[in-house]
Amino acid sequence: MPISRAAAATALVATLVLTATACGGGSASGGGDNSSPGTLTYWASNQGTSLENDRQVLEPELRKFEQRTGIKVKLEVIPWADLLNRILAATSSGQGPDVLNIGNTWSASLQATGALLPFDAAALAKIGGKERFLPAALASAGAPGQDPAAVPLYSMAYGLYYNKKLFAEAGIDKPPATWEDLVADGKKITTGGRYGLALEGGNVSENVHHAFVLAKQQGTDFFDAAGKPAFDSPGTVAAVKSYVGLLGTEKITAPGNAEYANNQSVTDFATGKAAMLMWQAAGVNLKSHGMNPEDYGVAPVPAPAGATGERATTSMVAGINLAVFKNTRNTDGALSFVTFMTGTEEQTQLNRTYGSIPPVKDAQADPAFATPELKALTEVLATSAEPLPQVANESQFETLVGTAVKNLLAAAAAGKAPTDESVKSELTKAQQQMPAN
Repeated sequence: MPISRAAAATALVATLVLTATACGGGSASGGGDNSSPGTLTYWASNQGTSLENDRQVLEPELRKFEQRTGIKVKLEVIPWADLLNRILAATSSGQGPDVLNIGNTWSASLQATGALLPFDAAALAKIGGKERFLPAALASAGAPGQDPAAVPLYSMAYGLYYNKKLFAEAGIDKPPATWEDLVADGKKITTGGRYGLALEGGNVSENVHHAFVLAKQQGTDFFDAAGKPAFDSPGTVAAVKSYVGLLGTEKITAPGNAEYANNQSVTDFATGKAAMLMWQAAGVNLKSHGMNPEDYGVAPVPAPAGATGERATTSMVAGINLAVFKNTRNTDGALSFVTFMTGTEEQTQLNRTYGSIPPVKDAQADPAFATPELKALTEVLATSAEPLPQVANESQFETLVGTAVKNLLAAAAAGKAPTDESVKSELTKAQQQMPAN
């Protein structure tokens, strides 16, 4: 017998505390409660430099929608640290918004609660068809073989940002092509209080994203073919040890990075304290710190020498999806809003503002997305990015493995270099805490 939506949501709430980077409202006026044909409630994720910045970006666009349709949209922008727990509370109570942003890595977990409207063939047809979207982005919208639980809104991929001046001063004339090169270049640059690479070690989601990519490069995954956790396999242990070793063994990352959780690594890169950064679409953030696009280059995050196929994965498929709460009393209005937000005009406007990649193919023709940074990241998204595991317990996986990596980085910062035994022990503990499917 399938688990009920409320029970699934309750299980998720009980096991989950997530801080995201990438990836509110629903008070008494939530769509599942008392919306009307003339109103919608929209929970947006924090994409800009602040919640107020997001409101300034989105409110004029929402007024456009109201002028065209007569439907007023009540906006609430929610910090990433609160978003998932707010959504889970809404799935449990049935009192949620009409439309909401979700981190794309949560798609399968939220799909399993049954709280989101499936984008079946009819729903996809109402918003223009699935062919409009990048395949990689749509692959992160729900479990394989099921109708998507959402549609892509903003797409991103990880790239390796490198400081051209610091590279030149170290006698390095190009970005690292392999993981081995990254470590070697980082050691050349690490001196006098300057480090080769900045990490966001206190950020659970950043940790698990990199652990996932490095596991792919080892030829393995954190779940087996049947969808069961395999957190402490030799390949995943090697992947996590390699990542933590950037701080604890290779020492090309500052010990203080183990505590970073609020974009401090971006600040360190922008201010020249670190020469490299693995990040999603950092350009807008770097500009806010006074760093110009000509000061840095963007290349794929390196894979090991000779890697091919999935072993050449350089990024997870990052981004934000747009979902409709199943309990909405205004399904037609909600789908009209999704059509508006995923239309070519809005996709161009919003992704241009946020510095992200439009998941709608037609919008990519705009010159704004032809910058060296976005061209490099779009290529990564199209050729070497893989979606995180689309399994029902994916959210718990992110929390538990990301926290295990955080603990290992904290130990490394305290002088305890990672070993096979210490890494396996943390990953085994994480696996033991995973709930049964």
